Amino acid sequence: MSNIHVINHPLVQHKLTLMRRKDASTNSFRRLLGELATLMAYEVTRDMPLSDVEIETPLETMTGKVIDGKKLVLVSILRAGNGFLDGMLNVVPVARVGHIGLYRDPESLQAVEYYFKMPSDMNERDVIVVDPMLATGNSASAALTRLKQTEPRSIKFVCLLAAPEGIAKLQQAHPDVPIYTAAIDRQLNSHGYILPGLGDAGDRIFGTK
Repeated sequence: MSNIHVINHPLVQHKLTLMRRKDASTNSFRRLLGELATLMAYEVTRDMPLSDVEIETPLETMTGKVIDGKKLVLVSILRAGNGFLDGMLNVVPVARVGHIGLYRDPESLQAVEYYFKMPSDMNERDVIVVDPMLATGNSASAALTRLKQTEPRSIKFVCLLAAPEGIAKLQQAHPDVPIYTAAIDRQLNSHGYILPGLGDAGDRIFGTK
């Protein structure tokens, strides 16, 4: 479990509890997710490499530290991952954005790809993959497998909630990819939903159910 990072900051846990409530409106759910994504982004980017740059303050010349946001790619697993993007981009607005379109077959619960679009020169970039839920782990595992074909410098996976089954699946398939989450819930139900969870994140973000 050394590559599992649970972000337990009080603000993160508070907002997550508000999101879990079944009577949270679509607007409230979407706003809270954006706020959570921003808070989580600070932790996820904590170890980003820095480089020196010479600048002029109003008083003198100095050497400061900067990150190269253009080398960072935020990859959204469609469609629910898009709910994470704006919050993450608040922290690193110059990051590039990639998309992986996957849907879960209702019978097999396996991931089926329908869209894949990444920036160029992925071998020079660090990737943060975002998806609110790590449930069965099938979609996340398929996304990382596909993404590794582009040979990025590094990959991290960020989710709001994770189930033990999803963590086990992802660690087995991609033990080199660290997982960042706000909570590890109890288990999956027979339909592959996280318990206690917060329902279908995509439907709650976009008001489609």
